[in-house]
Amino acid sequence: MAFSCVFVVPRPWRSPSRCASSIRFQLVQNRFQDYPTRMITLPLPLVSSLILGFLFLRLLVQGARVPWVAALLGGLALQGVVITLAQHYGMSSARLIQPVTAMVLPALAWLAWKVDGLGQQPQWRDAIHLLGPALALMLRWADSLMLEALVPLSYAGYAVALAVSVMRIGPDLPRGQLGQGGMPRLVWAGVAMALALSALSDLGIATVIALGHAAHVPLILDIATSALLFGTGLLVLGVEHVTGRSEDAGPAAPAPSEDDHVLFARLQELMQTRRPWRDPDLTLAQLARRLSVPAKRLSVAVNLVTGENISRYVNAHRIKAACDALSTGANATEAMLDAGFITKSNFNREFRRVTGEAPTDWKAARRH
Repeated sequence: MAFSCVFVVPRPWRSPSRCASSIRFQLVQNRFQDYPTRMITLPLPLVSSLILGFLFLRLLVQGARVPWVAALLGGLALQGVVITLAQHYGMSSARLIQPVTAMVLPALAWLAWKVDGLGQQPQWRDAIHLLGPALALMLRWADSLMLEALVPLSYAGYAVALAVSVMRIGPDLPRGQLGQGGMPRLVWAGVAMALALSALSDLGIATVIALGHAAHVPLILDIATSALLFGTGLLVLGVEHVTGRSEDAGPAAPAPSEDDHVLFARLQELMQTRRPWRDPDLTLAQLARRLSVPAKRLSVAVNLVTGENISRYVNAHRIKAACDALSTGANATEAMLDAGFITKSNFNREFRRVTGEAPTDWKAARRH
């Protein structure tokens, strides 16, 4: 090696330190080659669980506005750990509770939809969802074959119930963020699809065993479980991003001051005389500029006086104008455009929020 250094490096540029470093590098490399290669490997369900656990902790640190969705994400992370301990490390206690924790997940998904999706409050009758995990524990303790059918049937049942509820609720969810379109509904439909795929994966594993390929079950189980855990976790995280804060969450807002009422009165006069809401591109900054106040100051005043954000306040004026237009014979499209709306979905959503009816129903009810 020393000679190679002498002949490879031209004499004018030869450096003793460079030769010495090359020799040391080769010696270290040879020493490592004498040892067997050892790599740390983690089961796929555990990898998914670690990622989901990180996302769960991130939600907690940020102050999750969707606590049941956060609980579902934590449950998915826990299930990955249980599967790893049961299937890869043969822990008997993990095998005992694996179907029980699995039965908790679809119930958590349903409660997350009810509370964080629909904005309803949990009630005592929701305790009925504990029957599934309790029954799974009893069947597991009795080593009953009925457990093999209970888990996939439960997932399939919750998937159907969630999908039907999502379709019935219409395009706009009570706690879906304005401006998100149909995305909140699609994300929840994805959660229902993930539950259905979990039931189908159990059926697929049973089919593989029936065909005499039981040796492939661990690999199939790892891939299917990891994909479903991680996919469901991403969908749950998506739910958190398209869901607004609960109206009754957080401390009570302070009472509006006299200055707030004065500023709001100026805004009311502007809205009634100049009708800026007819501009579909109207922004908070434009309104604040007309009143010669900072945008944040105007937003706070509107929120304190009305309890609504500036967007809903402006849309309320637009809906009032649309109602006036419908009353004079205009159709829904004409009323929508004249009021400053540019999309039918946003118009219908805001109209139903303010009046409690669809535009066509509102107009038909006042013909008589």
